[in-house]
Amino acid sequence: MGSWWSKENSSPGKDLRVFIQNSLWPFEDCWIQIEHAVNTICDVLQNPQEFPLVQEVAKGGSYGRGTVLRGKSDGTLVVLLSGFKQSGDEKISQREIILDKIWKRVEDLKHSMALEYNLQTQRSQGRLILQLSTKWQSIIFEVLPAFNTLGFSTKPSPQIYRELKKFSHSTAAYPGEFLVCFTKLQQKFFNNCPRNLKDLILLVKYWYQKCVKEMDKSSQLPQYALELLTVYAWEQGCGQDQFDIAEGIRTVLGLIKQYEHLCVYWTVYYNFEDVTVRKILHSQLWAQRPVILDPTNPKNNVSQDKNECWAQLNLKAHEWLSSLCLDDKSPGPSWNILPTTLYATPGHRLDKFIHKFLQPSQNFLDQTSKAIDIICKFLREKCFQRSEDQKIKIQDIIRGGSTAKGTALKSGSDADLIVLPESLKSFPSQKHNRFRIIKEIHKELEACQQEKKFKVKFEISKQKAPGVLSFSLKSIEFDAELEERVKFDVLFAFNVLGQWDSVSPPSPSVYAELIQLYESSDYVEGEFSSCFTGLQRDFIISRPTKLKSLICLVKHWYKQCERKLKGKGSLPPKYALELLTVYAWEKGSEAPDFHTAEGFQAVLELVTKYRQLCVFWLVNYNFEDVTVGKFLLAQIQKTRPVILDPAEPTGDVGGGDRWCWHLLAQEAKAWLLSSLCFKDGRRCPVNSWDVPTSQTLESYGAKLHHDLAEMLSSGS
Repeated sequence: MGSWWSKENSSPGKDLRVFIQNSLWPFEDCWIQIEHAVNTICDVLQNPQEFPLVQEVAKGGSYGRGTVLRGKSDGTLVVLLSGFKQSGDEKISQREIILDKIWKRVEDLKHSMALEYNLQTQRSQGRLILQLSTKWQSIIFEVLPAFNTLGFSTKPSPQIYRELKKFSHSTAAYPGEFLVCFTKLQQKFFNNCPRNLKDLILLVKYWYQKCVKEMDKSSQLPQYALELLTVYAWEQGCGQDQFDIAEGIRTVLGLIKQYEHLCVYWTVYYNFEDVTVRKILHSQLWAQRPVILDPTNPKNNVSQDKNECWAQLNLKAHEWLSSLCLDDKSPGPSWNILPTTLYATPGHRLDKFIHKFLQPSQNFLDQTSKAIDIICKFLREKCFQRSEDQKIKIQDIIRGGSTAKGTALKSGSDADLIVLPESLKSFPSQKHNRFRIIKEIHKELEACQQEKKFKVKFEISKQKAPGVLSFSLKSIEFDAELEERVKFDVLFAFNVLGQWDSVSPPSPSVYAELIQLYESSDYVEGEFSSCFTGLQRDFIISRPTKLKSLICLVKHWYKQCERKLKGKGSLPPKYALELLTVYAWEKGSEAPDFHTAEGFQAVLELVTKYRQLCVFWLVNYNFEDVTVGKFLLAQIQKTRPVILDPAEPTGDVGGGDRWCWHLLAQEAKAWLLSSLCFKDGRRCPVNSWDVPTSQTLESYGAKLHHDLAEMLSSGS
């Protein structure tokens, strides 16, 4: 099976496109003949004098979707009728009359025209089959009369799906009748797919046909299911008109390997807003995986009862990908996507979802840690040793970001390496020396990349942001179901904390100096937050493991919203959601073990109440110092939301009106209304934590409140 691919594999992306064009596209002259024949037949069927009830002929199947393979393929001609609403025997009888009339008319057409193609008809009870053939192409069409459910609308109303649910329970409904009513929508759905995506679909279908020859044919999968899976892979992982076709096929096969988790659906023609449609969707999304819903018809799970076939395809996909492993033991890059959505994951399965799909493997974390040890040691020993700045010494390198905190995501997380040069003695010196020092560190990282060997792939970013140097480490393990990657930002900072022992809080003078600089210069908020990376890391790392897992879940939710809302406005920083999650847990639970769905619900409820949020901590700074105390008091009186960085008081990541919290709140409301995340195993709503939206000074004790009152009354 791998021979057809290996032949094209010397340069996969380029050669696969040539392979598709030369071997999978129908020949142009054959295609023109078939299109002419189809259009002729459709014109006859839409002649109001001969067929007065016919409103339109919709083209479906591979033909209608534009995914016809060279050789043999399928299609449907759905004859959309007005007044076709009878039930029971009367409906079946009328259907037979219509098919007989169409069959006789096509027979007349076949004998009355000198055709450049071969047209065969087959009439049996309940079915009419037309086979159009040219020298190199054959398409078998089934002709299906159907009620014109959609009328002339371009987007169905919820009422159509409510009627669909009602009619589907009727025993008089012809099997599959209501599926074909949505053929026009299917055609429209695929018309929006770019040409390269349809080429990828052809390749996936060709691969499937190769597999079928070696498989048990008793329970084959509809090719429509693989077409939809390919569209899903492209939408979630790429979305560009131009892409590497080899990456696309690897991604689709990677999803097939995870068929037991597949849950794929769209909300372009129906969604969760209507109560009846929401119930249909929930019923489908609760079903045993794999689930692939027709984007035009929520009652049509195109992969239902095909587990035996999926299991066989899984073996073929694994075998095929294994045969393609490169020198680094990986089959090559693919798109980072999940086989299921968080939205459709019931609350009692959230812990498994986090472990399976969000958290990096321990092996990758271990390899990353070893790689970072090598890089840090290299920088300590070699940095500035080959430059004019040999007098500069590195005091320490602080690890920060989600990887250091234990909240990294498998699909890509951030991490920080904060280099602390001995020569920087103040905040201003950090600002003035950034470009020179970063340039030197960049040079040393490139040398490290050449001189050291890593068990993870080490890539230095070519993007040049001011004062920041980035590189990434990614997994090269073949069996990784999702490419694991961590992006590192290398920054340098003034060692403001000195020999801080991480047990007691920093000296108040540190914050007083920062505040004075903030209030008296062109200081940009957060400009010196890198100096407090160790405090940010330790604030999270000391928390229970399950809270860090909840943070991972909230960050994944945030990334989903970020993708959906792209271009609509600036969302608050992800760090704000991390801190909000900690706050929700502190005020709502504080237990090391808790129900993840309850915590997730509490966080989203806080997001919906963003205009009331005032969240801060007094673990590293407090009101004891006059300068710091007055500044904090001013901070917490600002426009809501206020969420202060527990490591650095000038950092308000709530931001008041600075960010578009309302967009995030709208998404949170929608999720709270209809996501399965907030249903337990019995499909009952989960409980939520009772979390106050505003932190009060009184909660820190009467003495603090009294001291602040005295501070204000004295005018200090």
